[in-house]
Amino acid sequence: MVKKRSLFRGTDCNEGRFTMKELEQKIVTEGSVLPGHILKVGTFLNQRIDVDFMMKMGEEVASLDANEGITKVLTIEASGIAFAFSVAAQLHVPMAFAKKHASANIGNDTYKTVVHSYTHGRDYTIVVSKEYLNADDKILIVDDFLACGNALKGLMELAKEAGAEVAGCAIAIEKGFQGGGDALRASGVRVESLAIVDSMTDDSVVFRS
Repeated sequence: MVKKRSLFRGTDCNEGRFTMKELEQKIVTEGSVLPGHILKVGTFLNQRIDVDFMMKMGEEVASLDANEGITKVLTIEASGIAFAFSVAAQLHVPMAFAKKHASANIGNDTYKTVVHSYTHGRDYTIVVSKEYLNADDKILIVDDFLACGNALKGLMELAKEAGAEVAGCAIAIEKGFQGGGDALRASGVRVESLAIVDSMTDDSVVFRS
């Protein structure tokens, strides 16, 4: 459990409507900081899923992208799938995810690229079947975490290979102090994060205001 050392951002809570401060509060009360600047939020986001809360997060992202003409949500396995599903469900569009390893049920007709995982400290060749991404797609890339931005860059590369348009990226928690999100924004990519952590220690988390 971590202590909060900043004011919550976002608007006042409205009954039944997600606000950014709710996610920040959940990070503070249920999260913990592990060595290597790892923020563990497995109790609600990516191991044990708080389904009702996840769907509220998806509803918030969908409200931000309701007028973007999104035709598909794209993420990477495995921890981003639940959040991406909640977003796709609210947008009423299909969701596809890139696998970190090729398998027999994918076949050889795939888009693929190499992504470095900050959390696991290794490279993955991520793949998605060509039948799941199309040139006429307008894609919203979704992930649970954003640190250095490698996963998002890899997913954007897959979309580029397919000739699809990337409308933007939606993130549950961005570790702003690692710079990935700001670098993507500076390059012209639209990145919306529901919570941005500007710094953290073993017992405190400071959110961007």
